[in-house]
Amino acid sequence: MLLITGGAGFIGSNVVASLNEAGRADIAVNDSLGSDGKWRNLGSRQLADVVPPAELMRWLDGRKLDAVVHLGAISSTTANDADAVVESNFRLSLRLLDWCAARRTPFIYASSAATYGDGSFGFSDECSLAALKRLKPMNLYGWSKHLFDLAVLDRAARGDKNLPPQWAGLKFFNVYGPNEYHKGEMMSLLAKRFDEAKAGKPLRLFKSHRPGIADGEQKRDFIYVDDAVAVVRWLIDTPAVSGLFNVGTGAARSFRDLIAAMFAALGRAPAIDYVDMPAAIRDSYQYITQAETENLRRAGYNADFTPLEDAVRRYVTLYLDRPDRYR
Repeated sequence: MLLITGGAGFIGSNVVASLNEAGRADIAVNDSLGSDGKWRNLGSRQLADVVPPAELMRWLDGRKLDAVVHLGAISSTTANDADAVVESNFRLSLRLLDWCAARRTPFIYASSAATYGDGSFGFSDECSLAALKRLKPMNLYGWSKHLFDLAVLDRAARGDKNLPPQWAGLKFFNVYGPNEYHKGEMMSLLAKRFDEAKAGKPLRLFKSHRPGIADGEQKRDFIYVDDAVAVVRWLIDTPAVSGLFNVGTGAARSFRDLIAAMFAALGRAPAIDYVDMPAAIRDSYQYITQAETENLRRAGYNADFTPLEDAVRRYVTLYLDRPDRYR
């Protein structure tokens, strides 16, 4: 059996879908489903169990698992309850790491590109304590993920035996795709603005307040969720690989490119209005994030990443522009 924490969430439910489509149903999901329809992310899936967060450690007692894929977290970059975030994103992760070490179970977990802060130290996933210690996350979520990365790398650097036979941290960049609809303001721009574009309304992007960069040309490493899931699946199938890896395409694209691709998928010319960026965020706003993927490639991952225009077309035509948007 596989355990996927956060398995009803965005990336987690897509991992479950991919495993189901490959013929695996021996999957236990650990998540809070709540009352806002999050269960729909799993509405077409087959599962062996659904484990509430409060029961997780009791449920694990005495079990044998093929792997733990730990994707559950408080993932909002605007979260401000530090105690809750540390408990969810750091201390629970440590307990799962210790369980996997004691039971000799592979452990694959979600880190985040938010650990890189403002990007002034680059986006290299060099797997060393020295490289990690240079980073300065800008928000509580990024710091909590960074704290756990440091704990894992510290054990690895000291040759600590209290590590699982496989451990892999994944620094996800700007992932978008089906089943992100429960995330509210943390959804991708595509999911948030699709209905406006479909209704023929112009979409608003920030003006640039940096010389040499045009309006709407702020860039992110956008990666389609299928490509992020492919990395998780590869690690499940390649237990000899451990390390800390960026999960991005390695090619930053602009927000204007992203929105233009959505309009193209609708068969329309782009309609974009540019508005001033709020003064409060101008000094800290990132104008580019771009994953360095050399570490992942050196580890043996050789699949291509879906080009932005193709991925956006797929997202729009197969999900966003249909009555049932769920995978």
